Amino acid sequence: MKTYIDLVKLVIDEGTFKKSRTGIDTISYFCAFYKVDLQNGFPLLTTKKMEWKSLLHEVLWYLSGENHIRNLKVHTKIWDAWADENGRLETAYGRFWRRYPVPEKSAVLDGEVFTDEKNPFVKREANGSLVFDQIGWVINEIRKNPNSRRLVVSAWHPANATVSKLPPCHYSFAFNVNSGKLNCHLTQRSGDIALGIPFNLAAYSILTQIIAQEVDLELGFFAHTIIDAHIYVAEKGTDKEKYDHLAGLKEQIEREPFRLPKLKIAKKPIDELNFEDFELIDYNYHPKIRFEVAV
Repeated sequence: MKTYIDLVKLVIDEGTFKKSRTGIDTISYFCAFYKVDLQNGFPLLTTKKMEWKSLLHEVLWYLSGENHIRNLKVHTKIWDAWADENGRLETAYGRFWRRYPVPEKSAVLDGEVFTDEKNPFVKREANGSLVFDQIGWVINEIRKNPNSRRLVVSAWHPANATVSKLPPCHYSFAFNVNSGKLNCHLTQRSGDIALGIPFNLAAYSILTQIIAQEVDLELGFFAHTIIDAHIYVAEKGTDKEKYDHLAGLKEQIEREPFRLPKLKIAKKPIDELNFEDFELIDYNYHPKIRFEVAV
């Protein structure tokens, strides 16, 4: 996909050297942006083999609203490094997508308003706390008011993010309906160009297609803003050499992309979808390029 190749080239050509939390240096570019037309096919990279099964299981895990990896780790180890010994996470995307905390009445200041249990998208947890289903609300709002400019989902809770081992990277996304098509824009605070961004691009494209089908709209664009777009770099012959992503990306951008595959999703309500309801059609790809995760 040429859009991704252009993104890689942008960061390589115009990025600057920057140290990172992981201890691995980066080439960093401020505020990269791209968008893809989802009418042209499902944007799963073809310039290297993508782990489709892991990707889809992760999206379905987000939609489950779980805040642990007990079910996810059966299919992929992608979140193992950030979970405790019981599989619990300090921050989980699905938890905030589907179960965002509603303040207790005692915490509400004069003049503030928050929804309560009268709202169909508010539920009470086993411990008595109230949570709000952002995904359910957005779907309902698109049906009722497709011209809304408030179709926002947030995975960022400041009081959690300041202490979490890994606060959300892709922290907020918004939907927009235009000319009968559903568009999605994702804002990401930090994006690993080699590993994370290809997954994010495909994951939110899956989500957009799921919701478009749910509300009987055509697919529009997926747009993506990455505040710190970076490539991990390390010198050969050092103990950090295995974390270097630059060589692999340079190899990847020399490859000629194949035609994008298609994604077919069973006609089922969003909360009834499972792995077998997704069919990836005509996915052709170049050989896998291995990139190590900098934790």
